[in-house]
Amino acid sequence: MNSWINLLILTFVPLFIVIDALGTASIVVAFVGDMEQASRRKIMNSAIATATVIGLVFLFFGQFILNVMGISVGSFAIGGGIVLLVLSIKQVITGQMVDMIATRETAAIVPIGTPLIVGPATITTLLLLVTQYPIYIVLLSFILNMLLTWGVFLLGERIVRVLGHSALNVISRVFSLLLAAIAVSMVINGLNLLGLPIAAG
Repeated sequence: MNSWINLLILTFVPLFIVIDALGTASIVVAFVGDMEQASRRKIMNSAIATATVIGLVFLFFGQFILNVMGISVGSFAIGGGIVLLVLSIKQVITGQMVDMIATRETAAIVPIGTPLIVGPATITTLLLLVTQYPIYIVLLSFILNMLLTWGVFLLGERIVRVLGHSALNVISRVFSLLLAAIAVSMVINGLNLLGLPIAAG
């Protein structure tokens, strides 16, 4: 049981950091703040559904895509780690991983569903986690994160009111620093998988 819980924590935490539900909540509130409750809930539900579908596609077929393209796990770990590192640095410097240009009609899908919830960072993390842990553990962690994100969105206005936009930005940037550390770890792991001596340091 302890081993199962440890695996769940090891897969849940990286996904929780890259999805950054608290940081995204303030953006969602800004998008839907003056809309009717029914419309706000519809956008939030559509965003979570979009993100979940995209995540599941890459979770179950990502390894197949890598095999078809002839990309080794080690190479992908290095490339994915670099991408995560760049995104985390951008988040720390600018306050956001992606540029947001969208109308409210498309906001549920772009940018909220993707790339804010499930974007390059989340997809990369899913693909890397499934190469290191049982797929059912990664699946459970992803679903739990989606449910948590959905709950945070529904309570978004209250959370923003209590914590404030500034506090949420600080939390989001702290998460970005943790993501940078995870990214470096992924690169080192990829070097190990490729048998490069630099990884031994």
